[in-house]
Amino acid sequence: MGVLAGRVVLVTGAGSGIGRATALLVAREGARVGLLGRDEGPLAETAALLHGDGLVLPADISDEALMRAACDQLLKTYGRIDGVFANAGINGVWAPIEELDLAEWQRTIAVNLTGTFLTIKHSVPHLGREGGSVVITSSVNGTRIFSNVGATAYSCSKAGQVAMAKMLALELAPRRIRVNVVCPGKIATQIDQSTDRQDLDSRPALAVYPGGKIPLTGGRAGRSIDVAQVVLFLLSDAAAHVSGTEVWIDGAESLLVG
Repeated sequence: MGVLAGRVVLVTGAGSGIGRATALLVAREGARVGLLGRDEGPLAETAALLHGDGLVLPADISDEALMRAACDQLLKTYGRIDGVFANAGINGVWAPIEELDLAEWQRTIAVNLTGTFLTIKHSVPHLGREGGSVVITSSVNGTRIFSNVGATAYSCSKAGQVAMAKMLALELAPRRIRVNVVCPGKIATQIDQSTDRQDLDSRPALAVYPGGKIPLTGGRAGRSIDVAQVVLFLLSDAAAHVSGTEVWIDGAESLLVG
C-alpha cells in the first residue's frame, strides 16, 4: 500500500514536466489525482498514464472562476482533497527593466503569484478535518540566485511564493495544514523553451563561473522525478512536522552562482 493510499491530490501544471512526474508518482503511491492545466490535450495524456486515477481539470490558474469550479469538481468527483501541489507557472518575458512592458510584468505575476494564491484559496477550504499538505513550486531564481539578468518579473513572483508559504504555514497550522516550497534549479523540462528573452544580448554576464555550474552532477540538469520525489515526501506523513520550509533541488548550483 502506497504512502498516499486513499488520498486525493490536486496537481497544477500536470500536463508536462515536474507536474506530470509528480502526478504519476503520487498516483503510484495510492492517490487519486486532479490534473489541472491550461491545455486539455497534455492533461489527457497524463490521465491516460494513470489508468483511471486522474481527473482532467482544464483551467487557467489566474482565472478565479475557473479555479473555484475546478476545485469544486475535484471535491464532487472524489469526495475529498488531501494535498495540493501548486506547481503551474511560466517563465514569461526576461528583459532589461527599462524594456520590460507593464503587460508582460503583469502576466508573469498573474500566473505565477496570483495563480498560486487562487490555487490555495479555492482548494484549502476542502482539506479535511485531519489537515493536509500544500506544496508550492518556486525556484532558485528570486530565492538564492539573482544573477539571471532580465528575470525581474519571474524572480519577484518566485520570491513572493516563498513569502506566501511562510505566511500561510502559520495561518493554517491550527487547521493542521502544512505549507512548504520546493525551489528547483535547472531541471530538464520544456519551460525554458517558452521563455521570451528580449534585448539581453547587449547586457554582459555579471560573472564567469567555473565549468560545470551544477556541482553535484558536473553540469547535468536535474530530472523532473528529482523534484517529484521531494514533493511526495512533503505531501506524505513522513513530513508531518515540516511546514513553512523551502527545499532547494538544484545540485548545489545556487550556492555557486547565486
